[in-house]
Amino acid sequence: MNRAPLSADRSVVITGIGAVTPLGNDFDSIADALLAGRSGVVEIDGAGFSREARQFAAPVAAIPTVATDSDNAFDRLGQICLAASSAAKADAGLGDLRAGRGPVAGARVGLVLGIGAEQLKRWEADFLAGGGEVFSPDRPASLVHRIAARLGIQGPAVTVAAACASSGYALALARRWIATGLVDVCLAGGCDILSPTGFAAFYNLRALSRRSDHPSRASRPFDRERDGFVMGEGGAVLVLESRRHADARGARVRGELAGVGMSGDAAHMVIPSDDPTEAARAIHLALQSAGVQPADLDYVNAHAAGTPVGDVAEAAAIRLALGTATDHVPASSTKSMSGHLVSGAAAFEAIACLAAIDRQAIPPTLNLDSPDERCRLDHVPHVARPHPVTVTASNSFGFGGANLCLVIRRAA
Repeated sequence: MNRAPLSADRSVVITGIGAVTPLGNDFDSIADALLAGRSGVVEIDGAGFSREARQFAAPVAAIPTVATDSDNAFDRLGQICLAASSAAKADAGLGDLRAGRGPVAGARVGLVLGIGAEQLKRWEADFLAGGGEVFSPDRPASLVHRIAARLGIQGPAVTVAAACASSGYALALARRWIATGLVDVCLAGGCDILSPTGFAAFYNLRALSRRSDHPSRASRPFDRERDGFVMGEGGAVLVLESRRHADARGARVRGELAGVGMSGDAAHMVIPSDDPTEAARAIHLALQSAGVQPADLDYVNAHAAGTPVGDVAEAAAIRLALGTATDHVPASSTKSMSGHLVSGAAAFEAIACLAAIDRQAIPPTLNLDSPDERCRLDHVPHVARPHPVTVTASNSFGFGGANLCLVIRRAA
């Protein structure tokens, strides 16, 4: 997957975007919010969630209604995934897949969703409602297959789990399916929701910020005063297809998923490795896959969630992978605005890269008042930076050592 760039006509391009996020539910709204430095973090009702007097998070304000969900067969996670998938399908102009009246037959369309804890969400919802149905054989089919059925997708449909990198791994798998000809088109991404279990787990791990002064100031990637991440919810689904196939059907091309790099270090269940070698290797492999050099990069969307250990580890990995180019490649963390969408983070941050390309500007890192001297990068604090952007890289580093980098560039 990481050896050589794909030929121009077989390159994998992005032809559709669907999203349900704290910063908006369509590309333009999200791009506007990111470039304006608008935070989606608010104070939420902590009942069932909070271990502190005040709880901050970045929730989805409203989930778009999908006509096919009229029977309310989906829980909140399912509704977000269905809405994002349906919007991506519509944005790509795929038409009616099941009836074959659109430009693509449903049997040649795949679906890959990165959902780190689907069964946990089911268990939690059932447990809080009184229990008794967790292992019932009458449970409906898995979420990804129910979404595929609703959208008329009859090709392969799977879920992948790689912690905070889940939706990025979904995009990587979809790219491989297309490159090998398994499908013509693939919807890929991932989503997550705010949940009592998630809050409790991350709080007990001391991964969550415990700031209580103001919601929009809580997420502080790379800042000396950072103390953890702010949880967000939502996610994104992208439509991928080969350039040859997209051109043949006259599809609008939003960008190219030019390269993928993955590695694993498994140093600790939740603490990043203090050796940046494997994380840097994921970045290096992504660049190699795309056929670009470090100096070719115009922007790095950092995973940087705002944890004291994680941000330092990532900065070291970026510097190791990019070498002297590090000082000249702008880097920022959009989690300072969106919060950490966990399973949905990588797909959402792919949209942030597309926004940088579309608007020719680098989204800022909010609250970067005093950059940590251990995170020596070309930071973009507080406000967006106008900048020519053609080639971008987006990092995702999941708990347990799931390292991922995606290279996204302007389509030729």
